[in-house]
Amino acid sequence: MRQQGLTFEEHTVGQKFATLGRTVSETDIVTFVNLCGFSEPLFTDMEYVARESVFKGRPAPGALTFALSEGLIIQTGLIHGTGMAYLGGEIRIVAPVLAGDTIRVEVEVADKRETRKPDRGIVTYQHRVVNQRGETVLEARVQRMIRRKA
Repeated sequence: MRQQGLTFEEHTVGQKFATLGRTVSETDIVTFVNLCGFSEPLFTDMEYVARESVFKGRPAPGALTFALSEGLIIQTGLIHGTGMAYLGGEIRIVAPVLAGDTIRVEVEVADKRETRKPDRGIVTYQHRVVNQRGETVLEARVQRMIRRKA
């Protein structure tokens, strides 16, 4: 893990990073669902899931998968002390994540541009979240404001 994040100047388009893995537990899903109010039978009623859904276990909301992927990226240290703001992006859920699945994130610097302010720039990252079988479960294109060298 990096102790200091990359500055705007240290980012290079095409640069790649990878996170460690994280297994998504049933407790993670239940806690997130209750905390955020995702009170759908798909997430709260395993009898419904067994009877009515296409899933063979407890599915995680896509929002949880994205949140966990962001946490994995932060744990790399890539933006420690240099990330100034999450500016948004596009997220696409590609496949389900179920309790017991392990996810990791592949990150690529897709673009970077200067701003009018000399202390920051905008970096666009392409995220690919994969499960333990190497299958893509989520894709995201994310923009962050990143501090420039002082």
